[in-house]
Order: sequence, then C-alpha cells, then structure tokens
Amino acid sequence: MKIRSKDFRVKEGKKVDLDDWPTRIKPVYKSKKDYRDLLAKHVSALSDQQQLLHACNKHAILLIFQAMDAAGKDGAIKHVMSGVNPQGCQVFSFKHPSAAELEHDFLWRTTRDLPERGRIGIFNRSYYEEVVIVRVHPDILLSEGLPKKTAFNGDKIWRERYRSIVDLERHLHANGTRIVKFFLHLSKKMQRKRFLARIDEPEKNWKFTLADVHERQFWKSYMKAYEECLGATSARNSPWYIVPADDKKNARLIVSQVILDTLADLDMNYPKMGPERRRELEEIRKRLAN
Repeated sequence: MKIRSKDFRVKEGKKVDLDDWPTRIKPVYKSKKDYRDLLAKHVSALSDQQQLLHACNKHAILLIFQAMDAAGKDGAIKHVMSGVNPQGCQVFSFKHPSAAELEHDFLWRTTRDLPERGRIGIFNRSYYEEVVIVRVHPDILLSEGLPKKTAFNGDKIWRERYRSIVDLERHLHANGTRIVKFFLHLSKKMQRKRFLARIDEPEKNWKFTLADVHERQFWKSYMKAYEECLGATSARNSPWYIVPADDKKNARLIVSQVILDTLADLDMNYPKMGPERRRELEEIRKRLAN
C-alpha cells in the first residue's frame, strides 16, 4: 500500500471532526519484516536528505508532535529519526513552564529553540499546549500573569492565540523554515490498553503516573480542543497531519513518508563548485600529495 501524505493532511480552513478521522487504517506493511525494511529505507533516505539540507543551508525543518498520552510520540521520534546525524537535529520536549518562562508570552520559550538553517528541529509537544491543555484546564491561565481582560475574555483568548500562532508560522515559512505538524490520533480504548501495559511490564512502570489516568476523564474536552486547534491552524505552508496512531508501526511509516515528501518539495541540490573553489581543492590535493 502506497502512503499518500495528502490523505492525512488537514486542508486549510477546513473544520475538523476527529470522529471522521480513523485511529487505525489498513497497514501499509505486509509483515514485521516488511515494516523493518520499509522503515530502514525511509531512515536511510532521511539521512541523505538531512545531509543535503545541511549542505544547501537555505532551509530549516521544524517538526511538531502533539498527541494524547501513550500515542507514541517518543517512539515515532526515536525510530523515524534514528539515522539522522545528531549534529544536524535537536529534540526539545516542553513540559510545565518554569517560573521564568511564565514571565513571558506563551510563544517565548519555544521560539528560543527554533532550528537554524540547515538543521532539523523537533518539538515533542509545543506552543500548541497553550491552546489545548490550557483550554481544557483554563485555571492554568491564572498562573500566566495575564491582564484580567485577556485571561477572562471567554473564547476570544483562543482565537487570539490561534492568530498569533498562524502569524508566527507564516513568518517562519517566509524566512525559510518549513513546518510540519503531526497529531497522533489515538483511540481512548488503545490508550487504556497501553496504560495497562505500563503497569504489567516492569520496564515501562516509570512512564506511568496517576495524573495520566486523571486526564482521561477530560477526553471529550481534549478532543474538542484539538478539533478547533487543528482546524484553525492548519495552513498550506504549515499543515497538520492527523496520523492514525493505534498501530505504532503504521504511524511511524506515515510520519517518515510525510517528512520525506516535505524535504523532496524543497528541490535541494548540492552547491556547485566554481572555478575558484576547484583551484582551491586542486591546491589542497597537491599539498596532501607532497
């Protein structure tokens, strides 16, 4: 089965109903071996493209991963990016804001970690937490030191934050950063299954807390927050991809294919050498020979 990136892309301006988006689809791989072979092929191609990205030094890539707990963000990043040179790729995981970060606007702490040209930046959670978890738990706004007219203006604050995000991403695109956003779409039933596995398998015990279970009671609120967020912020130049996440192997292959397609669209080539550079290399050859 061929992976078509457009099948998972949220169209700009389109309202999102997550009930219309599957959490599981027919596997794109035929067997475990086929999965390993396909992923290895994707990983190798990503390594080549990342080297080309660095050599061209014209664009940066920002990959954003959002999902409910246990959707497989960490695993997707680990497996898909396993062949990329660590010097050309950085991963940032954004948890609860620090006291210093709360003294700034909600985009400040992530903006500091944007990738420079020639590099790939990965946000494991991001500024989108500010229109998802904060929307589900609006009391968090009280800790952000916002003016009362901003913090208590109803739904207007979310529309304003969507606009800030879209404006930021439009600015980044215009200056060479290509943004790809993944929402790993997990079913509540599969989340329960994976939570139980974290209890039953000792090596996974460390991943599990009571807070994870507590958040399940807000599932519908999270889905609503994600629906509005995805619909309001998916743009032609910074699209969201809703990836079925009940099958981790399938999700990794879809994610890697989307990244490869994004890099291919940049139409990159290695810099051509001019006469002066050629003479310099020949001089270096002579010195090495002597």
